[in-house]
Amino acid sequence: MKAKFLLCLLGLLLLAPVALAESTTPLHDGWRLQSACKLNADGAAISVGGFAVDDWLKATVPTTVLAAQVADGVYPDPYFGDNLRKIPGTEYPIGQDFSNLPMPADSPYRCGWWYRTEFTAPHPSQPHPHFWLHFGGINYRADIWVNGHKVADSSTIAGAYRTYDIDVTEFVEPGKQNVLAVETFAPTEKDLGINWVDWNPCPPDKDMGLWGAVDLAVTGAVALRSPMAVTHFEDGSLKTADLTVYAELQNAGDQPVKGTVSGSAAGIQFEQPVELAPHQQRTVAFTPQQFPQLRIQNPKLWWPYQMGEPHLEHLTMSFTADGQTLDSQSVDFGIREITSELTSNGSRLFRVNGKRILIRGGGWASDMMVRENDHRLQQQFRLVRDLHLNAIRLEGKLETNQFFHFADQQGILVMLGWCCCDHWERWRTWTPDDLTIATASLHAQMLRLRYHPSLLVWLNGSDNPPPANVETAYLQVEADTHWPNPILSSATAAPTTVTGESGVKMTGPYDYVAPNYWYEDHRFGGAWGYNTETSPGPAIPSLASREKFLPDPQAWPPSADWSLHDGGGEFTNLKVFDEAMDAVYATPQSAADYTRMAQTMEYDSERAMFEAYAKNKYDSTGVIQWMLNNAWPSMIWHLYDYYLDAGGGYFGVKKACEPLHIQYSYDDRSIVVVNSTYQAALGLHATLAVHDLAWKQVYAAEANLNAGADSSQRVFEIPDSLYSGAERIFFIDLTLQDAAGHVVSHNFYWVPATLTSFDWERTDYTHTPAERHADLTALTSLPPAKVLAAATIESTPRGREIRLNLQNTSSTLAFQISAAVRTPSGELIAPVFWSDNWIELPPGESATLTALLPEDAPAASVVKVDGWNVAAMTLTPESAAAK
Repeated sequence: MKAKFLLCLLGLLLLAPVALAESTTPLHDGWRLQSACKLNADGAAISVGGFAVDDWLKATVPTTVLAAQVADGVYPDPYFGDNLRKIPGTEYPIGQDFSNLPMPADSPYRCGWWYRTEFTAPHPSQPHPHFWLHFGGINYRADIWVNGHKVADSSTIAGAYRTYDIDVTEFVEPGKQNVLAVETFAPTEKDLGINWVDWNPCPPDKDMGLWGAVDLAVTGAVALRSPMAVTHFEDGSLKTADLTVYAELQNAGDQPVKGTVSGSAAGIQFEQPVELAPHQQRTVAFTPQQFPQLRIQNPKLWWPYQMGEPHLEHLTMSFTADGQTLDSQSVDFGIREITSELTSNGSRLFRVNGKRILIRGGGWASDMMVRENDHRLQQQFRLVRDLHLNAIRLEGKLETNQFFHFADQQGILVMLGWCCCDHWERWRTWTPDDLTIATASLHAQMLRLRYHPSLLVWLNGSDNPPPANVETAYLQVEADTHWPNPILSSATAAPTTVTGESGVKMTGPYDYVAPNYWYEDHRFGGAWGYNTETSPGPAIPSLASREKFLPDPQAWPPSADWSLHDGGGEFTNLKVFDEAMDAVYATPQSAADYTRMAQTMEYDSERAMFEAYAKNKYDSTGVIQWMLNNAWPSMIWHLYDYYLDAGGGYFGVKKACEPLHIQYSYDDRSIVVVNSTYQAALGLHATLAVHDLAWKQVYAAEANLNAGADSSQRVFEIPDSLYSGAERIFFIDLTLQDAAGHVVSHNFYWVPATLTSFDWERTDYTHTPAERHADLTALTSLPPAKVLAAATIESTPRGREIRLNLQNTSSTLAFQISAAVRTPSGELIAPVFWSDNWIELPPGESATLTALLPEDAPAASVVKVDGWNVAAMTLTPESAAAK
């Protein structure tokens, strides 16, 4: 029996379900959880009926141990104030990477933790059925018991990113109540676990437990897993797509099996006979050379967002023998081909279906306790598209199947790979077991993910490329699993002896830099090449968000609880950002002052970063904002905060990445039109108006133009002589209209006559220090502007929508007007999808903003309007129908 299960476990590296078949039962509810240190029983006793668990915690799976404790009320919200630091086992120094430290000797998470559930196994229809327990993620080791029998132990169940399919046929009783018990063990500092680096704290349990789904699957003697259809186009016309279809087979029985693998891909039928020896595993392939029907004419293609429609096709495959279906799997896939190349300047350029694409994305963070919420996930993908981004980067945190389904459906590319900064990249200290676990983890993830059309590239390393022996082992796994997309050695420019140049860079910055940095830098993080992670740093949440995680959200100066929500490592304070604010704008006198100026700084620099990369395409080939979101409430690195509230940085990026866009260049003072669509835009009209601080027009220009598909072109250049006078600040107002006269882009800048200068020689990985800051202090003393505002609300096909009408009736500019939807008592409503925000309103002009409310927004809401020189006001929207 032991030999049989060892043989079964050898197969775990191969099989990784990609979709729930009809014969799969999710084991989600009815779990109990308890520390092994509180028990005197062993697995044989715990995993049989009648064992008393009334005093155990209630849980649903997937869940980590701490997440289950929080859900069951053992601990209050760890994200509020300093609650996290009060949980036993959180004694590690603030700001340090806990994954690199041993758990404290008295940590309750040094114990094993038992997960236990009871389930009724179905009566299967297949002949000679086999029952499989599928584990989608166990962190880190586990002993697994079924009905009093140990079916796997911690010598073979090891690795946070491995998946497992364990044949438990011998121990499951169909039609009866069965017991599954799993004792999980946390990763040590020398394990390949889940790591949060300097993004946020690590929970004291190190995310131990059953963090992935657990399912019971039933097949016949042969299991079919991981179907995939790979596309190759014969030429650039894209009229003929060659599909190659793969699936993984395993004969779980003791007898040879003769059968047929058949399937349908995009409506095309195919089949071939297969023979499997006892316990044999093999890959079955259908090539267009062998099956000419897989050479599809005039296919409907999958395209990323802004390139076209992310059209999905359906792939179904099954294994039959003696007229019986032993197993089947179905997935959605896209007919598309992703390739990459090095440009003439050595930058990594990606192509989708042969067309160049400028990658513009953000770094993703799962919830710190790895909690799943599909509705929240869907909302975040809506935010990504609203930002006009086309990519997400996963550094580790290899997300749920639902994440990748949303990415496929929304046309969002995913750049993914291993994490940095802990045992994953400490290859010199690896044991042979570490390499085995690493390659097994890669094998499992390749098979789980490979069919998704949204996958852009896999990175075998993050901050460093792996050594030759590890990289070679990874590449062999990727070849064996027929990974269909590009592969990079790391997220850095470091070459390897195995694969050579990566074509990407990871040169920062990660802390605040002024907007002109992105244009002027040609050595570090500026707009050239492919920057895999970079940003202007801090992102201060709104008061309404801060109220959800701080006991003193308006404290000034900020309290220690605020700094707990900074980053780790070199980012445990906001000194660089705060000093820039003091020098460029003013020293804040309150939390409200600080928030207002912070939002403007974030808007200005985030917009400039994305605009600079767009202007320089394809000398620049990609930029990943570090980060898109946060794993817990944070003062740094996000475009929308943990509670899905969008601030100034969000709207700066949304502006910069709009499909047709007009923008200012800080390096040469040119005005550039960027077309991010793949159709030419004809008959455009661009206007430029430059005003001084008193709103006197000092320069103007206009021009007609055509914008080619996926293009960037200069339209105007502001004369240098304009900047040589005594004026300190210029307002630059840009408008782009289409052939019908509709405004398709409006952009507004506040530009100092003398830009920030940088001390390039003092650059470190966090940022390049300012040698001399720009002077925008005059913006803090703009004369008051009178703005009239009115709001209505109505039900539309998209949902409930607020329309905010603004009119500047004064003779001065209304600067950085922001609007927010709140409950009548001021509480956060999020996410709210505003058409625009943090806007400027010139004298005598009007603007209308729309805000799409979330489905669960309360019936009553108010709109809060504010600005640098605009009196705050609170509006109660009137019903549009009533008006």
